[in-house]
Amino acid sequence: MRGPLASPPFRWLAAARFTTVLGNSVAPLALAFAVLDLTGSASDLGLVVACRSVANVAVLLFGGVLADRFSRTLLLTGASIAAALSQGVIAALVLGGTATIPLLAGLSVVNGAVAAVSFPASAALVPSTVEPDQLRSANSILRLGVNAGTLISVAIGSLVIAAVGPGWGLAFDAFAFLAAAALFSRIRVRGPAETPEERQSILHDLRESWGEFSRRTWVWVVVVQFMVVNAAFVGAIAVLGPLIADQTFGRASWGLIIASETVGLVLGSLLALRWRPSRALGIGVLLVAISALPVTMLALHPSVPWLIVCFALGGIGIEQFGIAWDQSLQQHIPGDKLARVYSYDAVGSFVAIPLGEVVVGPLSAVTGTQPVLLGAGALIALASLAVACVPSIWRIRNAPVAPA
Repeated sequence: MRGPLASPPFRWLAAARFTTVLGNSVAPLALAFAVLDLTGSASDLGLVVACRSVANVAVLLFGGVLADRFSRTLLLTGASIAAALSQGVIAALVLGGTATIPLLAGLSVVNGAVAAVSFPASAALVPSTVEPDQLRSANSILRLGVNAGTLISVAIGSLVIAAVGPGWGLAFDAFAFLAAAALFSRIRVRGPAETPEERQSILHDLRESWGEFSRRTWVWVVVVQFMVVNAAFVGAIAVLGPLIADQTFGRASWGLIIASETVGLVLGSLLALRWRPSRALGIGVLLVAISALPVTMLALHPSVPWLIVCFALGGIGIEQFGIAWDQSLQQHIPGDKLARVYSYDAVGSFVAIPLGEVVVGPLSAVTGTQPVLLGAGALIALASLAVACVPSIWRIRNAPVAPA
């Protein structure tokens, strides 16, 4: 066996991520339709999903510090167990008919906080599982597994939700997190070398990693780009998408449309295993602009075939960026600060998502959904094209890569 898959720690990591996403990709769809079944309000849906996002952003920096101080494997195992418990309670409430908006919002806060610990630990663990020249292939394989799992779970999950209700989708997510915890616990890699005597304060750690983050223009301008892109895209798709689906082509078709984006992500991962441009980050930043297509099509012509094509194209584009971004951070940021830099990246990229989620519902009630969706598409395209004009983006060249 050659490439990253020859490494046992990498195989366990890939299996754990795949298992997590099998359940976790169903959860946003299930939660969205659970809220709509409860109140039918886009504003209530925006509130619930925003609560998760706010908690996620609030805890991310702390999660990065933990992942650079302690065993990333242990953190991922514990976080997966906590996520299983929170999702299990949500599922029980929905299935039992006792769910309320305040309860769903509160449990979404717990789930968001747990995810904030998992993300930097999982991302920063990758370089410990493979050799440096295998990072691009490793990230492509990891994302291929995640995307394939998303495709499977969304396609099947949407049919299950339509047939038996959203509560069972949430229950499946809880079981998937338990299985992922078992897989994460099998990863054996060297942990942080820092001793308790050498350890500085949390504020010192955050200041140190802020220096690594802020002095690299190519890092922070991309984060600003995604501050805009994520707020516009997630607000439009997560809140207005299910609403338009209920009014037009139905829930099952919406699940297939979302799955088509994942088909694009899978194709993008396969492409990245073979296509290795020297300026991959710059090309990836530019290709993010394609994500404006599905949002614009949802506004102008919410037809299932056209939406499937647009979401798939957007997935191919965003995947080229994601793989190039992970490889660039993992090769150019010191390993003992990598989780904290990832957490700054995530905070900046996600901080405006709650604003997008909360604003689009009331705004669409005043202006209609079409103007809001067209505005979101324009923001995505303009932010991506602007950052693609930054010279330092094109100066980043990653190390030669080994075959997968």
